[in-house]
Amino acid sequence: MYNLLVTAKRGAWDQPFYEFDKSRFLEYTTESVAEAFKSLSPNLIDILKGYPCIFAYEGEDQDLRIGKLTSIKERGRKLLIEFELDQNIPPIPFADIEPIGPLLDIRNWEINRTHWAVKDEDLFERLVTAELLNKEQIQGAEKQEKPPTKSSTSPKVASVKGFIGKVLSSERESGSEFFYRGHSNKNKYKLEPSLSRKDDDGNYLYLENEHILYRELLVSNSADFQSDEYTLDKLVRMQHYSLPTRLLDITSNPLIALYFACKSAPNEDGEVIVFSMPRKEVKYFDSDVASCIANLVRLPKEEKDKISFEIENFNGQTPIKRLIHFIREEKPYFEPKIMPDDLRKIICVKGKQSNDRISSQSGAFLLYGLDAVMDEEGTPEITVTRITVDNKEKILKELDLLNINESTVFPYIENSARYVADKYKFNKALQRTSR
Repeated sequence: MYNLLVTAKRGAWDQPFYEFDKSRFLEYTTESVAEAFKSLSPNLIDILKGYPCIFAYEGEDQDLRIGKLTSIKERGRKLLIEFELDQNIPPIPFADIEPIGPLLDIRNWEINRTHWAVKDEDLFERLVTAELLNKEQIQGAEKQEKPPTKSSTSPKVASVKGFIGKVLSSERESGSEFFYRGHSNKNKYKLEPSLSRKDDDGNYLYLENEHILYRELLVSNSADFQSDEYTLDKLVRMQHYSLPTRLLDITSNPLIALYFACKSAPNEDGEVIVFSMPRKEVKYFDSDVASCIANLVRLPKEEKDKISFEIENFNGQTPIKRLIHFIREEKPYFEPKIMPDDLRKIICVKGKQSNDRISSQSGAFLLYGLDAVMDEEGTPEITVTRITVDNKEKILKELDLLNINESTVFPYIENSARYVADKYKFNKALQRTSR
């Protein structure tokens, strides 16, 4: 195991510390490894500090350095690292590393993006085998410990009654709103929008082409979007048609979330995630902050990557000027000034009830800003708790008695027909029992 740290800031590795945005942590990292390090406990921080590091710059014209991390601290949206370069190992030209890049799990174009990856490869063994290091240079290197398997601490329920008891017993502060989301496999699904999904090797599936996905669907199905006033309205409709977006479906009805936690993967534990937030933090379809975040979909990836949140003249940047232009298309009186932090938030949005599915599922959405990541415990505005769900078949039968089933959750005639057919299908075992 080793850390690969890449930055565009020349001279950064000549300093004793550096800050990464949390959203760049665990990019280009195999899914199983990323899951283990998603929540940085003190034990996991110690494990990361035990891994050797490659310190690299964006581009292929700079030398790489080998060293180790001495400190890792979470600072809001940032991860502050302190580090030491190994003075016994001279700088290594990237041209010498490039031929063994695949053996080190350094992927195409990865060296051209600022990020922090954790790689499941033995760095020193690979470098010695390639004759880029000798054994004397790595004497005293620590044994590289694998990250431990995460264990669940959330309460478990096996009936609708038990679930309702957990929901009603949760503390509810005055002026707060609660929303829910059900996952059928608690170990597989994450609190991330479909746009941010990765393959098993940690590569983004859709993020690079967000603006193309948006425009292509508008081009091919323009009549379906004619009634949509805001870009957010279009994204809600696209989400309904299963296009990857920066929206994550949630619901105000906990039993709907319970249904989704049980409807598939019968042999895996499901999970209901509970979100609580001050009512004032809940936005509506015409929110200016929602418009700012939603219209990011129209910027190409290379323009989004050029946005700097550190400069004083934030709104003078070309990508921000373009973003404001898009916002003013739907809101002509929008003041041409965006608060930098607003673009990186995760906000809860109540959209228009534009289709029967949203209405039947009491739907709302989490809208993810630029490089926004939902921590395991939530955000400063959104608190997250979890309930593990077992005995799915029994729960689905109990939910059916409460009229929560495929026919009512997905109110389309084909779903109703399927539900009715399955419910009244001849069952030989039941027929024998009734005699």
